[in-house]
Amino acid sequence: MRVAVNYGMKQVELEADESRIVRGARPSDRGVSDPAAAVREALEAPYEYPPLRRALTPDDHLTIVVDEQLPSLGQLLVPILEHVTRAGVTAEAITLLVPPSTTGQPWVDDLPDEYQEARVEIHDPNERKRLRYLATTRGGRRLYLNQHVVDADQLVVLSGRRYDPVLGHGGAEAAIFPTFSDVDTRSALYQTGHLHMPGTKPWPIMVEALEAAWLLGAPFFVQVIPASCDGVADVVAGSTAASGEGWQRFESRWLQRISAAADVVVAGVSGDPSRHTIADLAAAAACAAGVVRPGGRIVLLSEVDIEPGPAFEILRGADDLTEIASRLGQTPAPEQLPVARWASAASHARLSLVSKLDADLVEEMSATPLESALQTQRLLDAGGTCLFLDDAHKARAILTDD
Repeated sequence: MRVAVNYGMKQVELEADESRIVRGARPSDRGVSDPAAAVREALEAPYEYPPLRRALTPDDHLTIVVDEQLPSLGQLLVPILEHVTRAGVTAEAITLLVPPSTTGQPWVDDLPDEYQEARVEIHDPNERKRLRYLATTRGGRRLYLNQHVVDADQLVVLSGRRYDPVLGHGGAEAAIFPTFSDVDTRSALYQTGHLHMPGTKPWPIMVEALEAAWLLGAPFFVQVIPASCDGVADVVAGSTAASGEGWQRFESRWLQRISAAADVVVAGVSGDPSRHTIADLAAAAACAAGVVRPGGRIVLLSEVDIEPGPAFEILRGADDLTEIASRLGQTPAPEQLPVARWASAASHARLSLVSKLDADLVEEMSATPLESALQTQRLLDAGGTCLFLDDAHKARAILTDD
């Protein structure tokens, strides 16, 4: 049986006997053909909510929270700007609010001329004059958020849905809090990441995010459900009820239930490689590690060419990855999370990596460098069961008893 696996902007076809393939859902399509049209449709027909334009007046000042992790961001943002300006809101009355960032907002150049007057604001958690007190939470935390979040007549949140190792559930409410809070709150809540992914019960940090959104009134969420590669599978718009629906649609696509651990797991990291990082590789390795047998093989297919940071120095010449993984723990500091995930996966199974990294560097990361994705075939031919995971850096794979 021929199986196609996407990685970077490429695809490789591999052969495996059908009886050896462990079954699992594969979100292999690249999503909707016109993401902008999907946003327009979601704005006109939100989930259990009227169209956004009905809540707007020409005198309103609007804040749009912009998730810069979204691919083709301008293509997704323009339909929102079209929608609100047709309701009479002027471009000058729109603030495009982004988290603390070093990107330089290149997506602004993709906006049509009629929206260039919209103000781009980069959140600075250290700037107290740009924060507003909102309320005190049930847990006693005083909420200070960016002034454009608190003062807006209407708050719109454009965000992707994703698994987040610090927040649990990424996107929607989590795109507001603690993202746009003060420096002390951010420091307190961004102290630890998690090697495991969230279950049905939200983590405490997410409970606070839900409360913060409730205290803000009725933020309007535009949630982008990712597809394979850099595609868009779905767009869900609306308020509180839509947030839950968006997460369910995300999990129905990216939570993969696997019937048995495989001897070889082939995990792809597809899409524009310039957007991929070592953290994506580590996330893919962690995903695959959950469904490979102990001592099995994980083959990561990517075009990553960004070298790991200083945290990975701990792996150089390491003799005992299990000890390193144990030392970093289940809740490492966020900057240590990629190396903790990588060490944990490498201590559980043998890692092979296709990338644009130097072969010596890959070996220092306790992985076997492969010159091309076609070399994966040799590992499959060695026998045993195999499993193919698309975009493992986005997914969560779990073993079931079914």
